[in-house]
Amino acid sequence: MILATAPLRLSLGGGGTDLPAYASRFGGFVVSAAIDRFVHVVVNPRFQRSVRIAYARTEIVARSADVEHPIVREALAATGIESSIEVVSIADLPANSGLGSSSTFTVALLAALRAHRGESPTPRALAEEACAIEIDRLGEPIGRQDQFVAAFGGVVAMTFGPGAEVGVEKVVAPPGTLERLASALFLVHTGIERPARVVLAEQGRAIAHDEQALLAMRRIEGIGREVARSLGRGDVDAYGEILHEHWEHKRRTTSAMSDPAIDALYDEGRRAGATGGKLVGAGGGGFVLFHVPEPRREAFLAAMRERERRVLAVRFEAEGVRIAARQERKGPDDE
Repeated sequence: MILATAPLRLSLGGGGTDLPAYASRFGGFVVSAAIDRFVHVVVNPRFQRSVRIAYARTEIVARSADVEHPIVREALAATGIESSIEVVSIADLPANSGLGSSSTFTVALLAALRAHRGESPTPRALAEEACAIEIDRLGEPIGRQDQFVAAFGGVVAMTFGPGAEVGVEKVVAPPGTLERLASALFLVHTGIERPARVVLAEQGRAIAHDEQALLAMRRIEGIGREVARSLGRGDVDAYGEILHEHWEHKRRTTSAMSDPAIDALYDEGRRAGATGGKLVGAGGGGFVLFHVPEPRREAFLAAMRERERRVLAVRFEAEGVRIAARQERKGPDDE
């Protein structure tokens, strides 16, 4: 039995510039952070010569090629596993929350399957294989940010393009900077779940054909670089205003990014003391990330409780995907 665990992520600046519609033309830049919420994948040999997959539903099929879950089917094909396998996944947070859960699942799944085969791929190899499955084989209209954060962990600055090249560097900041930033961040759930591909496909079309959307993305890339510089200086106080500008530009990329309910939540957060915020991930639902200075946090949390909002504190996770448990079989296998 193999248990692989990979962290979900927050985009801190530049999110969306990893999308192929933008990165293939201009190159992208994103600062992103792994957080201490995870996707867990268990892989176990199956006595029956069949395949059992358990996620939101359960599949039992004769061969891996018959699996309906597209990521699991392609991952089994990529690792050469045809039958006699069980795969079970559990996530700390729901899907379609804007925290990169689908790509995080792919990275954790590949790590578990490779370990099951006795292999120990590098974080980069796992991230690249996850991208190949999601983008190249399944045609998902996503970028390459999520897979690399899940694989590498930490707070990282990533460069994208031209082509499929991804550069990953850990953000180097003065002592205590990242801890102070994390303590000022809160995730508030919108109560809305929306598949990322719906918003990302529309965003990609807008970047390709709408000058206003393209200009907004150019500024978002610049904001990503500002975030990296400010963290390098140890300046976290300015992040709220940077975050607010990021959201204003992100909303201009597609009308599917927000709606009246999300706008109302954002306004609530600002009135309650947040200096800035933005939807995490593709948009359209999931979580809003707010930056709240220390003197205003008690009032902010009280206001969110009064409105019965689900609020999560943020803690960054230094480690990327890992094999959290491994139980070897004892005794000879049947021939």
